[in-house]
Amino acid sequence: MMFNKKDKKDKNDDKRFDEKLVQTSQQGSLISIWIDRQTGVNYLYTWSAQGCALTPLLDENGKVIVTQIGEANFQNC
Repeated sequence: MMFNKKDKKDKNDDKRFDEKLVQTSQQGSLISIWIDRQTGVNYLYTWSAQGCALTPLLDENGKVIVTQIGEANFQNC
C-alpha cells in the first residue's frame, strides 16, 4: 500500500520543540516561548539584529516552568 495515509509519518512527530507564543516589537525583535516536547520544559527565546538568547523560563519563585506534555497546546510551527 504505497499511498496509504497510515504509512505516512506525521512531520511533527520528529520535532523536539514547539512554539507556544510569539511576540514581535516595532523594532523588529522577536520573543517566543518554546516547549520541549520530551521534557515539557519551557524556554524563553529572544532574537534581535544584535544577537539571540535562549534560557529556561522561570516562575515567580525561580523554578523552571514545566508544561505537562498532554496539556500542551502546540502550534506545530
